[in-house]
This record gives sequence, C-alpha cells and structure tokens, in this order.
Amino acid sequence: MYLMILLLGVFLWIDAHWIKRLVPNLRQALNNKMGEGPARGVIAMMILASLAMMIVGYRGSEFTPVYTPFSWAGHLNNLLMVVAVICMGAGSSKGRMQTWMRHPMLTGVVIWTVAHLLVNGDVASIILFGGLGVWALISMFLINRAEGRWERPAAGPIIGDIRLLVISTVVFAVIAGIHIWLGHNPFLGSYA
Repeated sequence: MYLMILLLGVFLWIDAHWIKRLVPNLRQALNNKMGEGPARGVIAMMILASLAMMIVGYRGSEFTPVYTPFSWAGHLNNLLMVVAVICMGAGSSKGRMQTWMRHPMLTGVVIWTVAHLLVNGDVASIILFGGLGVWALISMFLINRAEGRWERPAAGPIIGDIRLLVISTVVFAVIAGIHIWLGHNPFLGSYA
C-alpha cells in the first residue's frame, strides 16, 4: 500500500510540473476559469500533496532490496550532495555560477538522484529517487525543445556566488541534521 502511495506521489509531482508544457490548453482553461493566481494555487497544492504522499509512501514502505550499494558510497554521496545543493541554489543566485549551466536546479535533482541511488538499493528508493531523476532529465529535454537555444545570462558579481556558497552550506547542514534526526547519519561513510 505504501509503495502505491509513493508511486502516486511521484506521478502527481510529475503531472503538476508538466501540465503547463504537455497540456497547455488544460492549464490555460484552468487560468481562464479560476484566474491565474488561484490556478497557481491549485498547482501548488498538487505539489504539496505529492510531497506528502512521497514522504508517507517512502517512510512507510518495507525495505525490499534490489542491489547492494558499495560500502564506500556514503562519502561519494556526501560530496555529490554538496554539489547538488549548490546547483539547486545556483538557479536563484545572482552571481557568476548561474551562467555555468542552463538548468542548474534540474541538474541538482539529477545529481541528488545519483547520490541517493549510490547508497539506497531498495525498491522504494528506486521509485522515489529514480522517478524524480527521470522527471528532471525529461524536463530539461522538454524545456530545451520548447524554448530553443539558450541565451547565457550576464554574470553577476562574485558576492552572489559567495552568498550562494554560504546558504548552500547552511542548507546542507540542515539536510544532514534532518537525516541524523531520522536515524540515517550521512557522515558514517558506510551504508553496507
């Protein structure tokens, strides 16, 4: 039952994010009927519901192993997570890093996916992390197809990058703290 909730949560996340790109007439009809603000609220509620379903589904699922992660993968996971958090923040930063790639937030999700699949080899992890990783990769493709050639934004001041690194450090510490609180210390280095 929990795996089904997890799977539905992943699909709801994907639907909420792709409705504008794959079914623009439906999104426009929603805007016309409700107004743009309330329509965005409906999409936001879908995203919040999907997050709740993914958390409940993942936390409640039984551990069903598919593969055994490498015993050293924890250290690589931590390094990749630092990079993922920086990439996710770079999309909103005003420094130079925002000019390095077209899809920093989605790239961060892909790196997050790889990092977590290195240390989690069970069915629920493959559904959650793999599903969101596939969503991010296909989202990049859909955006590139719809928007065409990317115009690299002008680089901002270096202080924007310093701010990004400081905020990313704090966010990583909070994420690590939550994992420790939940009983999954990411700094042990071994997940075997």
